[in-house]
Amino acid sequence: MFKKTILIVAIIMVGLVSTSLFFRNGMVLDYLGIHIENPFIKSVDVPDTYSETDANQNGIPDPLDIVHAARIEVKQRTKYESNYYAGGYPPDEEGVCTDVIWRGLFGADINLKDLMDKDIKQNIDLYYRVNGKPDPNIDFRRVPNQSVFLERHAKSLTTELIPGDIENLKEWQPGDIVVFLDGYHHVGIVSDKRAKDGTPYFIHNNPPFAAEVKLKSFKTPIAGHYRWKF
Repeated sequence: MFKKTILIVAIIMVGLVSTSLFFRNGMVLDYLGIHIENPFIKSVDVPDTYSETDANQNGIPDPLDIVHAARIEVKQRTKYESNYYAGGYPPDEEGVCTDVIWRGLFGADINLKDLMDKDIKQNIDLYYRVNGKPDPNIDFRRVPNQSVFLERHAKSLTTELIPGDIENLKEWQPGDIVVFLDGYHHVGIVSDKRAKDGTPYFIHNNPPFAAEVKLKSFKTPIAGHYRWKF
């Protein structure tokens, strides 16, 4: 009886480990900061083609400034907390997916809130989520609003992600912004880290906290892929 119990426990443990390793390309482990790759997949070396612009003159290209600032959310495990805040900005230790975007851009001295507030005021009919009533305390933190703004002011890129295809993967560079809208409003920033097959990791905040996961883990169609015009 004891041996049978041990066997059952062992089978359960193997099942849990297998689930952690293979569910959504290891998303569970990625959330814990444990990044494991399939040893049988061929490594793909994707060239860096991101902009070398350094507008804030800190010695780091602006796209990497965006990634580094966004990654702070991951390092501190910013708690996913959806609230309304007077003044618009949530406390540093909490936020939602859209907060990763403005915090990341702010790393390159880009003030997304100011830019969006101005654009919404001047083009309110284009921002359907505003519903004709601008509210600077929340408008810049809504996914549909960020999507409209990026579509208008950033460079639109491919939404197709092809593992192993170098030409396709070259279009996915650090600091890019990815938007999901089809049944799941979500947004995040493309990392400078790549999986073994060349697909990028993705910095985002989804319950319970901010994490860096493989972009290919998402099964929801990508609605938009944007790059800031540096």
